[in-house]
Amino acid sequence: MNTSEKSISTECYPCIFQQLLSLAKLMGMNEPQRKRLFADSMDYLLETEGRGLMVQHLVRRATNTVLDMCGRSKDHDPYADIKARSNELALQHRPVFLEKIAASPSPLEEALKLAAAGNIIDFGAKGHGDLDIEQELASIDQRGFGIYDYDEFSRRLSQAKSLLYLCDNAGEIVLDSMYIREIKKTFPSLQITCAVRERPIINDAILKDAVEVGLDRVAPVISSGSVYPGTILAETSDAFQELFESADLVISKGQGNFETLLGTDTDRIFFILRIKCAMMAGLAGTEKGNLVLMQSGRRE
Repeated sequence: MNTSEKSISTECYPCIFQQLLSLAKLMGMNEPQRKRLFADSMDYLLETEGRGLMVQHLVRRATNTVLDMCGRSKDHDPYADIKARSNELALQHRPVFLEKIAASPSPLEEALKLAAAGNIIDFGAKGHGDLDIEQELASIDQRGFGIYDYDEFSRRLSQAKSLLYLCDNAGEIVLDSMYIREIKKTFPSLQITCAVRERPIINDAILKDAVEVGLDRVAPVISSGSVYPGTILAETSDAFQELFESADLVISKGQGNFETLLGTDTDRIFFILRIKCAMMAGLAGTEKGNLVLMQSGRRE
């Protein structure tokens, strides 16, 4: 689906503005500044009616506005401390997760489940202060799959020569790294490349975060060129687009990637995420809170 065919649903407005409030608090914006930010964003939505836009466009635009208002550079990372803490906590829990994987009769599936459940570490879906990362990590194996296209995924994985793994959030990438290790154990000849965001946006992982948790020691990590909390293909780098087109299999982690890649004309994509809102539940065809392993094109 072309971006021009998309439109921001009014169902997304409350979450968008809650996210902007969270960002404003992190940046220490005063009340007049917050009102200007909200007014600017709402005026833009009213002017465009959200046509030809995705939530990711508005989030990037508002983030740029905040950085300008606060006199910060475009590379400033408002969530840097939160991301570092997310990575730290996930690394602390890593030994327990590795034990679960090793003790499982199907280590590859167990690692997949943990990687999917790790998608809860998302400040795009929950505001700053509303997400208890420690509690979520402690209960991470209590989630179940509402959609599990594992047979087809497993078949394609066994036949693939190249895999492009689209990462999502900091913290979550620790569980991604464990899953990728298991994939490499099972399919040692498979060429795996991980992609992260080009610039800081919410708590999405960038190259710095990947290096911090050692993801780059598991597989090569590149920037997709995306400055959005998602992957809008037309607005990624040429090198990434070439890699995307040539990959035998694409794993798309998280809600932002799901939103922006849903409708892409290929069945090579498998979405792995936790469904965090009614809007995404409707698009996926499952209930809020469920984990999803879903092949692109199967339910669209």
